Formats: sequence, structure tokens, C-alpha cells
Amino acid sequence: MVPPPPGEESQTVILPPGWQSYLSPQGRRYYVNTTTNETTWERPSSSPGISASPGPHRGSLPPAVNGYHASGTPAHPPEPAHMSLRKSTGDSQNLGSSSSPGKKQSKENTITINCVTFPHPDSMPEQQLLKPTDWSYCDYFWADKKDPQGNGTVAGFELLLQKQLKGKQMQKEMSEFIRERIKIEEEYAKNLAKLSQNSLAAQEEGSLGEAWAQVKKSLADEAEVHLKFSAKLHSEVEKPLMNFRENFKKDMKKCDHHIADLRKQLASRYASVEKARKALTERQKDLEIKTQQLEIKLSNKTEEDIKKARRKSTQAGDDLMRCVDLYNQAQSKWFEEMVTTTLELERLEVERVEMIRQHLCQYTQLRHETDMFNQSTVEPVDQLLRKVDPAKDRELWVREHKTGNIRPVDMEI
Repeated sequence: MVPPPPGEESQTVILPPGWQSYLSPQGRRYYVNTTTNETTWERPSSSPGISASPGPHRGSLPPAVNGYHASGTPAHPPEPAHMSLRKSTGDSQNLGSSSSPGKKQSKENTITINCVTFPHPDSMPEQQLLKPTDWSYCDYFWADKKDPQGNGTVAGFELLLQKQLKGKQMQKEMSEFIRERIKIEEEYAKNLAKLSQNSLAAQEEGSLGEAWAQVKKSLADEAEVHLKFSAKLHSEVEKPLMNFRENFKKDMKKCDHHIADLRKQLASRYASVEKARKALTERQKDLEIKTQQLEIKLSNKTEEDIKKARRKSTQAGDDLMRCVDLYNQAQSKWFEEMVTTTLELERLEVERVEMIRQHLCQYTQLRHETDMFNQSTVEPVDQLLRKVDPAKDRELWVREHKTGNIRPVDMEI
């Protein structure tokens, strides 16, 4: 064990047997019992066997060396402040909520998957959602998913991007559908106008002739209605659907690259942590071997060699803490960008659906108007058909074309 630097602990304070004091990287003093592996922020009572902490915090970790356990887990400091951003509100391990460094989140109650660290399901309560009851993107896409097309994995964020791009494609196909509807309307109007000019039955006379002429005229009127309908479909439905978010795909690529870069940085920081953890284990093992050799006098190693090994072990521990802190900073940055970006994707999806709904409502409204106009073109036909009177038609024709009303009779012999 490395004793505290001179002047940092009052010379008049006597710790109980087996206790040593240390300073955390944040400058806060804590105490370690080298016999029982107990740790506490509070100075142990001078009464033998009585601890000033609420209770011992024993674990399965080996004895601490230079403030670090042999597994590479720091034995002392509280976690960095930014770590609390990603914890559930009910997490008892939030910064400042524990009175003992023994409650610090350690490697044993976390699990790292694809370089992302999650709480171990057996050691932490369920996290509260960021947006409870909303089924928000920002709550359900943190883990990676096995790629059904291969042996690799797909990031949760990538699934969201695929959904957004699929939505853009669906919107484009809807626009193409409306365009086909417009073509049908235009062709229909063209054929109606052509048919209205047909001369078939043009010689029909009387009230039936007037009704027949109106039938043909109504086709021309209906053709005009369908032309107007197709024009409105183009300007008020098809064009807005096609032009909505022109640069959407390009923007999605920027988001993808940004989040992917943060994941790559996280992977790099995780590799550094593992390397530093391995180096610390090796330094501690070297220190323990040299210490044992000196104690049983199997080596001529001097006290200076022991001090040198202890300094290297301490340096390795500091390097590990620095690497862990850099990793946590990278994960925190990724976390914050994930929340921000997924909420933006969620907003864009709502905007897309609402926009399509609005223009489909416009489509149905135009259809209703078209039907109404079509009814107005047919109404004069209905009115004239109701007035068709074959008896009256006959009377009028006879009056106009009669040549005499005296009937012929049989000739007598």
C-alpha cells in the first residue's frame, strides 16, 4: 500500500489497525481496510472493530494494490459526473447518492456489447424511459440487432434510418400513383370531349332530340370537369408529395455518418480501456512477485526496485482511469447525439405522415367536388328526360308536317 502523501493526514490522527487512507482522483479522502477489503468515505473509529461507515461493503474483489484491485477495477473514486446522464432516475448509484465507494458502478454490474456499456440486468433496477408511454425512438434503439441477411449486426440507429428512407420511397410511390390517376383523368376527358362531337343520332327531333343533344353536351362539360380535376391533382397533391424534403436522403446520410463516427470513436476508446486494464494487471502482478521475493529473500531486489514497480503500477492505474474516463465521455457524447437525432427523426416521421394525410384528404375533397360537378352536368339531362312526352312530340311534329286530314275511302263499283 502507498501511504498518503506527507501533510495530507494529520499526524495526530491514528487509524485503527489494518486501515489505510488514500485520496481519490477528485481529491476526496477515503479509507481501505487491508485485512477485510472494506472501503469507506468516513474515517474509521479508533475503537477496535468498529467502522464509522453505515456497514461494511465486502466484495469478491482481491485486495487493493495502490488503490486498484487486481482485476483492474479502481478501488476508490466515484464515477465521472457525466455518467449520471444515462442512468435511470431511480438508480441508487447516481453521483453523490452513495456514501461508500464500495457502491461504485464497477465492471461486475455492467455488460459491454459491441463496445457499448449497459447495466447488467441482474444488478440494476429497470431504467425509466426518457419519454414514458410515448414509444419514442429515443427509448428503444440503443442496442444492436442481428442482421437477418448475414452474420453481423445492425445498429438500432441504422434501423431508424432505413425506416425514414423507406417512408421517403413510399411517399414517392404515392406521388407516382397520383400521377397515373392524372393520366387516366386526362385520357378520360379527351375521350369524353371527342365523343361529345360525334354525329350519331344528330337528326333526332323534338323534345327527345333536345335531350339527346344535351347528353352529348354534358360529355363536353364533364370532360372539362375532369381536366380541371387532373390539373388540381397535379398542383395540390402530386407536386407537393414529390417535392417534400428534396434533400432528405442527403440529410439522412449526414446523420448516419455522424452517429457512425461516434460509434467508431467509442470502439477506439473501449480498445484503449482494455489495453490499459491488461497493462495494469501485468504491473500489479510484477509488483506482487517482487514483493514476495523480497519478503522471503529469494532475490537481491532492493527496496528501490520495489518502489519503482509500485510507481509503474500506480501509473498504470492512472492510465486506466484516464482511458475509462475518455471512454465514458465518448459514450456520453454518443448517447446525447442519439437522443437528439432520434427525436428529430421521430418529428420528421410525424411530419411526413401528417403531410401525406393532408394531401390525401385534399385528393378525396377534389373527388367529391368532381362528383358534384359531374352531377351538375348530368342534372340538365335528368330534367329534360323528365319532360320527354311522346304524345306532345307527335302533336308538334304533326302540326309542322301535316299535309291534310281527310281520310281516303273505298271506291264503289
